[in-house]
Amino acid sequence: MAGHPASAHKTGPEKNAAGPEAPAARTTLRKERIDRGIKARADDIFALSSYREMLYVALPPVLPVICLLALPLLLPIYWQKVLISTAVFAILAMSWDFLVAVGMVSLGQALFFGVGAYIAGALDQYAGLPVWLTIPLATVLGGGLCTVTLLPVLRLRGIYFAMVTLVLPLMIERSIEATHILGGTEGLTGLKPLPSVWFEVYLILIVSMITLFSLRRLMTSDYGLVLKAIKDNDRAVMSAGINIYLVKAQALFIAGSLCSFCGAFMTHVYLFVGMPAFALDYSILPIASAVVGGMGTYAGSFMGAFMLVPFSEALRGFGGMRTVLYALSLVVFIVALPEGIFHYIQRKYHQFERWVEVEQ
Repeated sequence: MAGHPASAHKTGPEKNAAGPEAPAARTTLRKERIDRGIKARADDIFALSSYREMLYVALPPVLPVICLLALPLLLPIYWQKVLISTAVFAILAMSWDFLVAVGMVSLGQALFFGVGAYIAGALDQYAGLPVWLTIPLATVLGGGLCTVTLLPVLRLRGIYFAMVTLVLPLMIERSIEATHILGGTEGLTGLKPLPSVWFEVYLILIVSMITLFSLRRLMTSDYGLVLKAIKDNDRAVMSAGINIYLVKAQALFIAGSLCSFCGAFMTHVYLFVGMPAFALDYSILPIASAVVGGMGTYAGSFMGAFMLVPFSEALRGFGGMRTVLYALSLVVFIVALPEGIFHYIQRKYHQFERWVEVEQ
């Protein structure tokens, strides 16, 4: 089995080297992490030899799915609505994590969300299209429109690209307010609803789980290796004859379409779309969810959203102290578990720790 020694050290009790008269020698111990047997054989392909090992492999992906599908049956209507918002923020967080994996740090998930929301509202209000057409059309058109809008800045890196994505939703919001287009400050109301609350909650839960498993699968494919290589060394990828800006545009379309779907979906949940669709909450909370849950895994972003959004809702009873308590909890999470909650749980599940003597 492969061991992974940690950097922590401690000094154990003194031992006598040669009897009671000999001088005491200090024994230094270090913490060693050992992979469990099934994990040590292979990382992705397992050689299963018992039902216990089959359960060990199947439990992490299967148990959360079962719990999520059963959760709406146990919740009242109010918390079902909270669950819908939680799943939406989970998709936004995973799309943000996906962009970061390609080297594009976005501070404007609200841009994608708001564009999808307004397209769905406009198709409903002005074109009279049914819900089963407005949401898919808004998903594709929103992702495409945001991609075309950001094409000129794909060559920017780091904070420069992030600042552009932060400014754009603010610009669109003020433009709608000044020109009174698309309902102006009052927004678009009287939109068509989805069939029922049960349809809403199960639709968004299923889409969020499909998004999670699809993104994880995508990043382990050859295409995903190219995406990650662009972040690590884009010059080397260019020298291989790959157009990195085309690949970045494709990644931007995927992330933008996911967020646009969320905006279109919530438009028909609220039966309203207005300037709040570009609120900073849709940009900041996905980032917090990804950081708290653990970046780079998508499951961490998913888990972070399912922790932070219900927690934020539960703090509403504290009034003005809600923001203080919420910010304090974020600081505690980040300081105590900088690797992210998902990475910590995954490590504890696949490894065990023990103290061993350091050879002198």
